[in-house]
Amino acid sequence: MRRMDITKTDEKTVETAPEPKTEGSSEVEAATEATVERDAQAEPAEPADDASDDDSLDDDELAAETSTGVGAGGAAVVSAALGAVALTGTWTGKVVSERETLMGQISSQSAPPAQQISEIYGDAWHSTALVNGVFALLALVTAVLVLVLARPDRPVWVRAVALGGAVLGGLGLLLSVGTYFDLFLSLPTTGS
Repeated sequence: MRRMDITKTDEKTVETAPEPKTEGSSEVEAATEATVERDAQAEPAEPADDASDDDSLDDDELAAETSTGVGAGGAAVVSAALGAVALTGTWTGKVVSERETLMGQISSQSAPPAQQISEIYGDAWHSTALVNGVFALLALVTAVLVLVLARPDRPVWVRAVALGGAVLGGLGLLLSVGTYFDLFLSLPTTGS
């Protein structure tokens, strides 16, 4: 049995006439055919029922084989979004900040100016940093989980987006910690 060469080339092919049969060539062909028939008979027959193989796979292995990575991709996008939210601020952070401002105004009506600044502005500043820090930490943890648990057969964009989420989350966490502890800007002071 001859095998065809199916490689693509730009060369033109030339048809060749079949070789004339000689005594030696017919014996070689007969021996080759006998060998092929013997090999075909020696191969074990495939089982007709593959159900026994399917039963050995449990549902977890089957789900792992057919997984598309949608969950990992979604988690990577969520981590990037949380990182961006941690840097830009949230509605929740604004509400907490306004609440702290109101509480400071109520409690510091007769307090000295330095205490008023601390209670009205400082507490609101710190509470905003705390809320943004929580979002940054969530982004960082989600991104790290995606990067650690992602299998190598996942699309490249999943790791890229998760890495972006980790960077945004880390940067947001750094800025939130710096803002909470007044490392970048301190509270204004009074002249007296």
